[in-house]
Amino acid sequence: MIPSATGCTPWDAGRLCPWPLLRGEETASCEPHPCPGALPSHPGCLHHRIFHRQLVGHTPLLMAGSTGWTGPTTTGHTAAGDAWGRGGSQSTACALAFTRTPGFQTPSEFLENPSQSSRLTAPFRKHVKPKKQHEIRRLGELVKKLSDLTGCTQVVDVGSGQGHLSRFMSLGLGLMVKSIEGDQRLVERAQYLDQQLLQALAKVEKRNPRVVQRGRCLPQHVVKWVDPIDLCEELLLPLESTQHGGTRLLLTGLHACGDLSVALLRHFCCCPEVVALASVGCCYMKLSDPGGYPLSQWVADLPGYELPYRLREGACHALEEYAERLQKARPDLRTHCYRAALETVIRHACPELQRPGVQGIPRVHELKIEEYVQRGLQRVGLDPQLPLNLAALQAHEAQENRVVAFFSLALLMAPLVETLILLDRLLYLQEQGFHAELLPIFSPELSPRNMVLVATKMPLGQAFSALETEDS
Repeated sequence: MIPSATGCTPWDAGRLCPWPLLRGEETASCEPHPCPGALPSHPGCLHHRIFHRQLVGHTPLLMAGSTGWTGPTTTGHTAAGDAWGRGGSQSTACALAFTRTPGFQTPSEFLENPSQSSRLTAPFRKHVKPKKQHEIRRLGELVKKLSDLTGCTQVVDVGSGQGHLSRFMSLGLGLMVKSIEGDQRLVERAQYLDQQLLQALAKVEKRNPRVVQRGRCLPQHVVKWVDPIDLCEELLLPLESTQHGGTRLLLTGLHACGDLSVALLRHFCCCPEVVALASVGCCYMKLSDPGGYPLSQWVADLPGYELPYRLREGACHALEEYAERLQKARPDLRTHCYRAALETVIRHACPELQRPGVQGIPRVHELKIEEYVQRGLQRVGLDPQLPLNLAALQAHEAQENRVVAFFSLALLMAPLVETLILLDRLLYLQEQGFHAELLPIFSPELSPRNMVLVATKMPLGQAFSALETEDS
């Protein structure tokens, strides 16, 4: 049975609601496209390149009957694929979804040291986790190529956070970068890290005078919230006047959250000075409804195009990481059952509290279920000493295997939901006559939201393919 959009379950949902972990909580067969003729065609656009990419299955470990499929484990977790019908609907879902496999080998940059990218120098690795090292290098190099191809004079990094991407693009790749972030504290942190990086680079040059950095122009940080609907004038202002041809901007965002990714698309479409776009989205559950989805007329005309919150939230989970946990029957799979039990307590104690995020509970699998519930109540602002029905909680805990099976089934649909959201954005750009493509740029094991939407106002032809290749 496929979990419905409303979250109903194959068992008594009134007893235990298998509420998926929200993004940021303690989680974490090749077939041709079955209906390429049903996809829209926009003359003059590069629609054929993305629609006819090879489509591959995303989670073979979760697919019953496939190589690597894990049956019932020593901990008793039910084989989710059996409940799905051994290979029917999940194969269709995988065949319809975009490939998440990049065109480069799984990150060789971490073979020597799992915490330090061999493709970044030491100063650019400081204060940066391996996941972020991989992301800023890959997206930064793509932006540099795209900037050279389109003749951009300035890059605007929207939703820049602590500025890791902006620093790499400016001090590492020699680009002129404006960094826009709405949180004053993050901007102050970014400026502090800028100075630390400058000092580290100066020490490198002092030790080795032959090392010449490709530019010492710091990113310009601006504290500004970007409205998803209204144009942001600050975003469009040039850092310096240009004598020939005027300002040519490239907009980028590394995991721009929710409507922020939509704002990038709208600025690209409406502003003539914005000539290129490289956007990696995330947090699809935070998209405005309506306004954030759908954007394209083609998707809006589809029957049943609606994506409720539950489906959009499920598309933000780390699928590859979860498949590994399932294969190894890791004890932290219990988190899903505990979180579902906590949800029943929250709904009873405070029905108006909707979709609370529960973050930062360490080593959940070592806790008793009542201990987890008490800590969870405290994290959502409720009294942790609320009287608990221990018998009911223990009955919930006994359903652990069924919750894991349900969650596995829900995640099988996640790539298809993400594909529909990204396809909608791609078509939105193409319907207006722009050139766009989706590229899997990050290793999905390191960065699950790994698709970058690249768009230009001039045809690039085969140059699109060069954007996702690794530099030597």
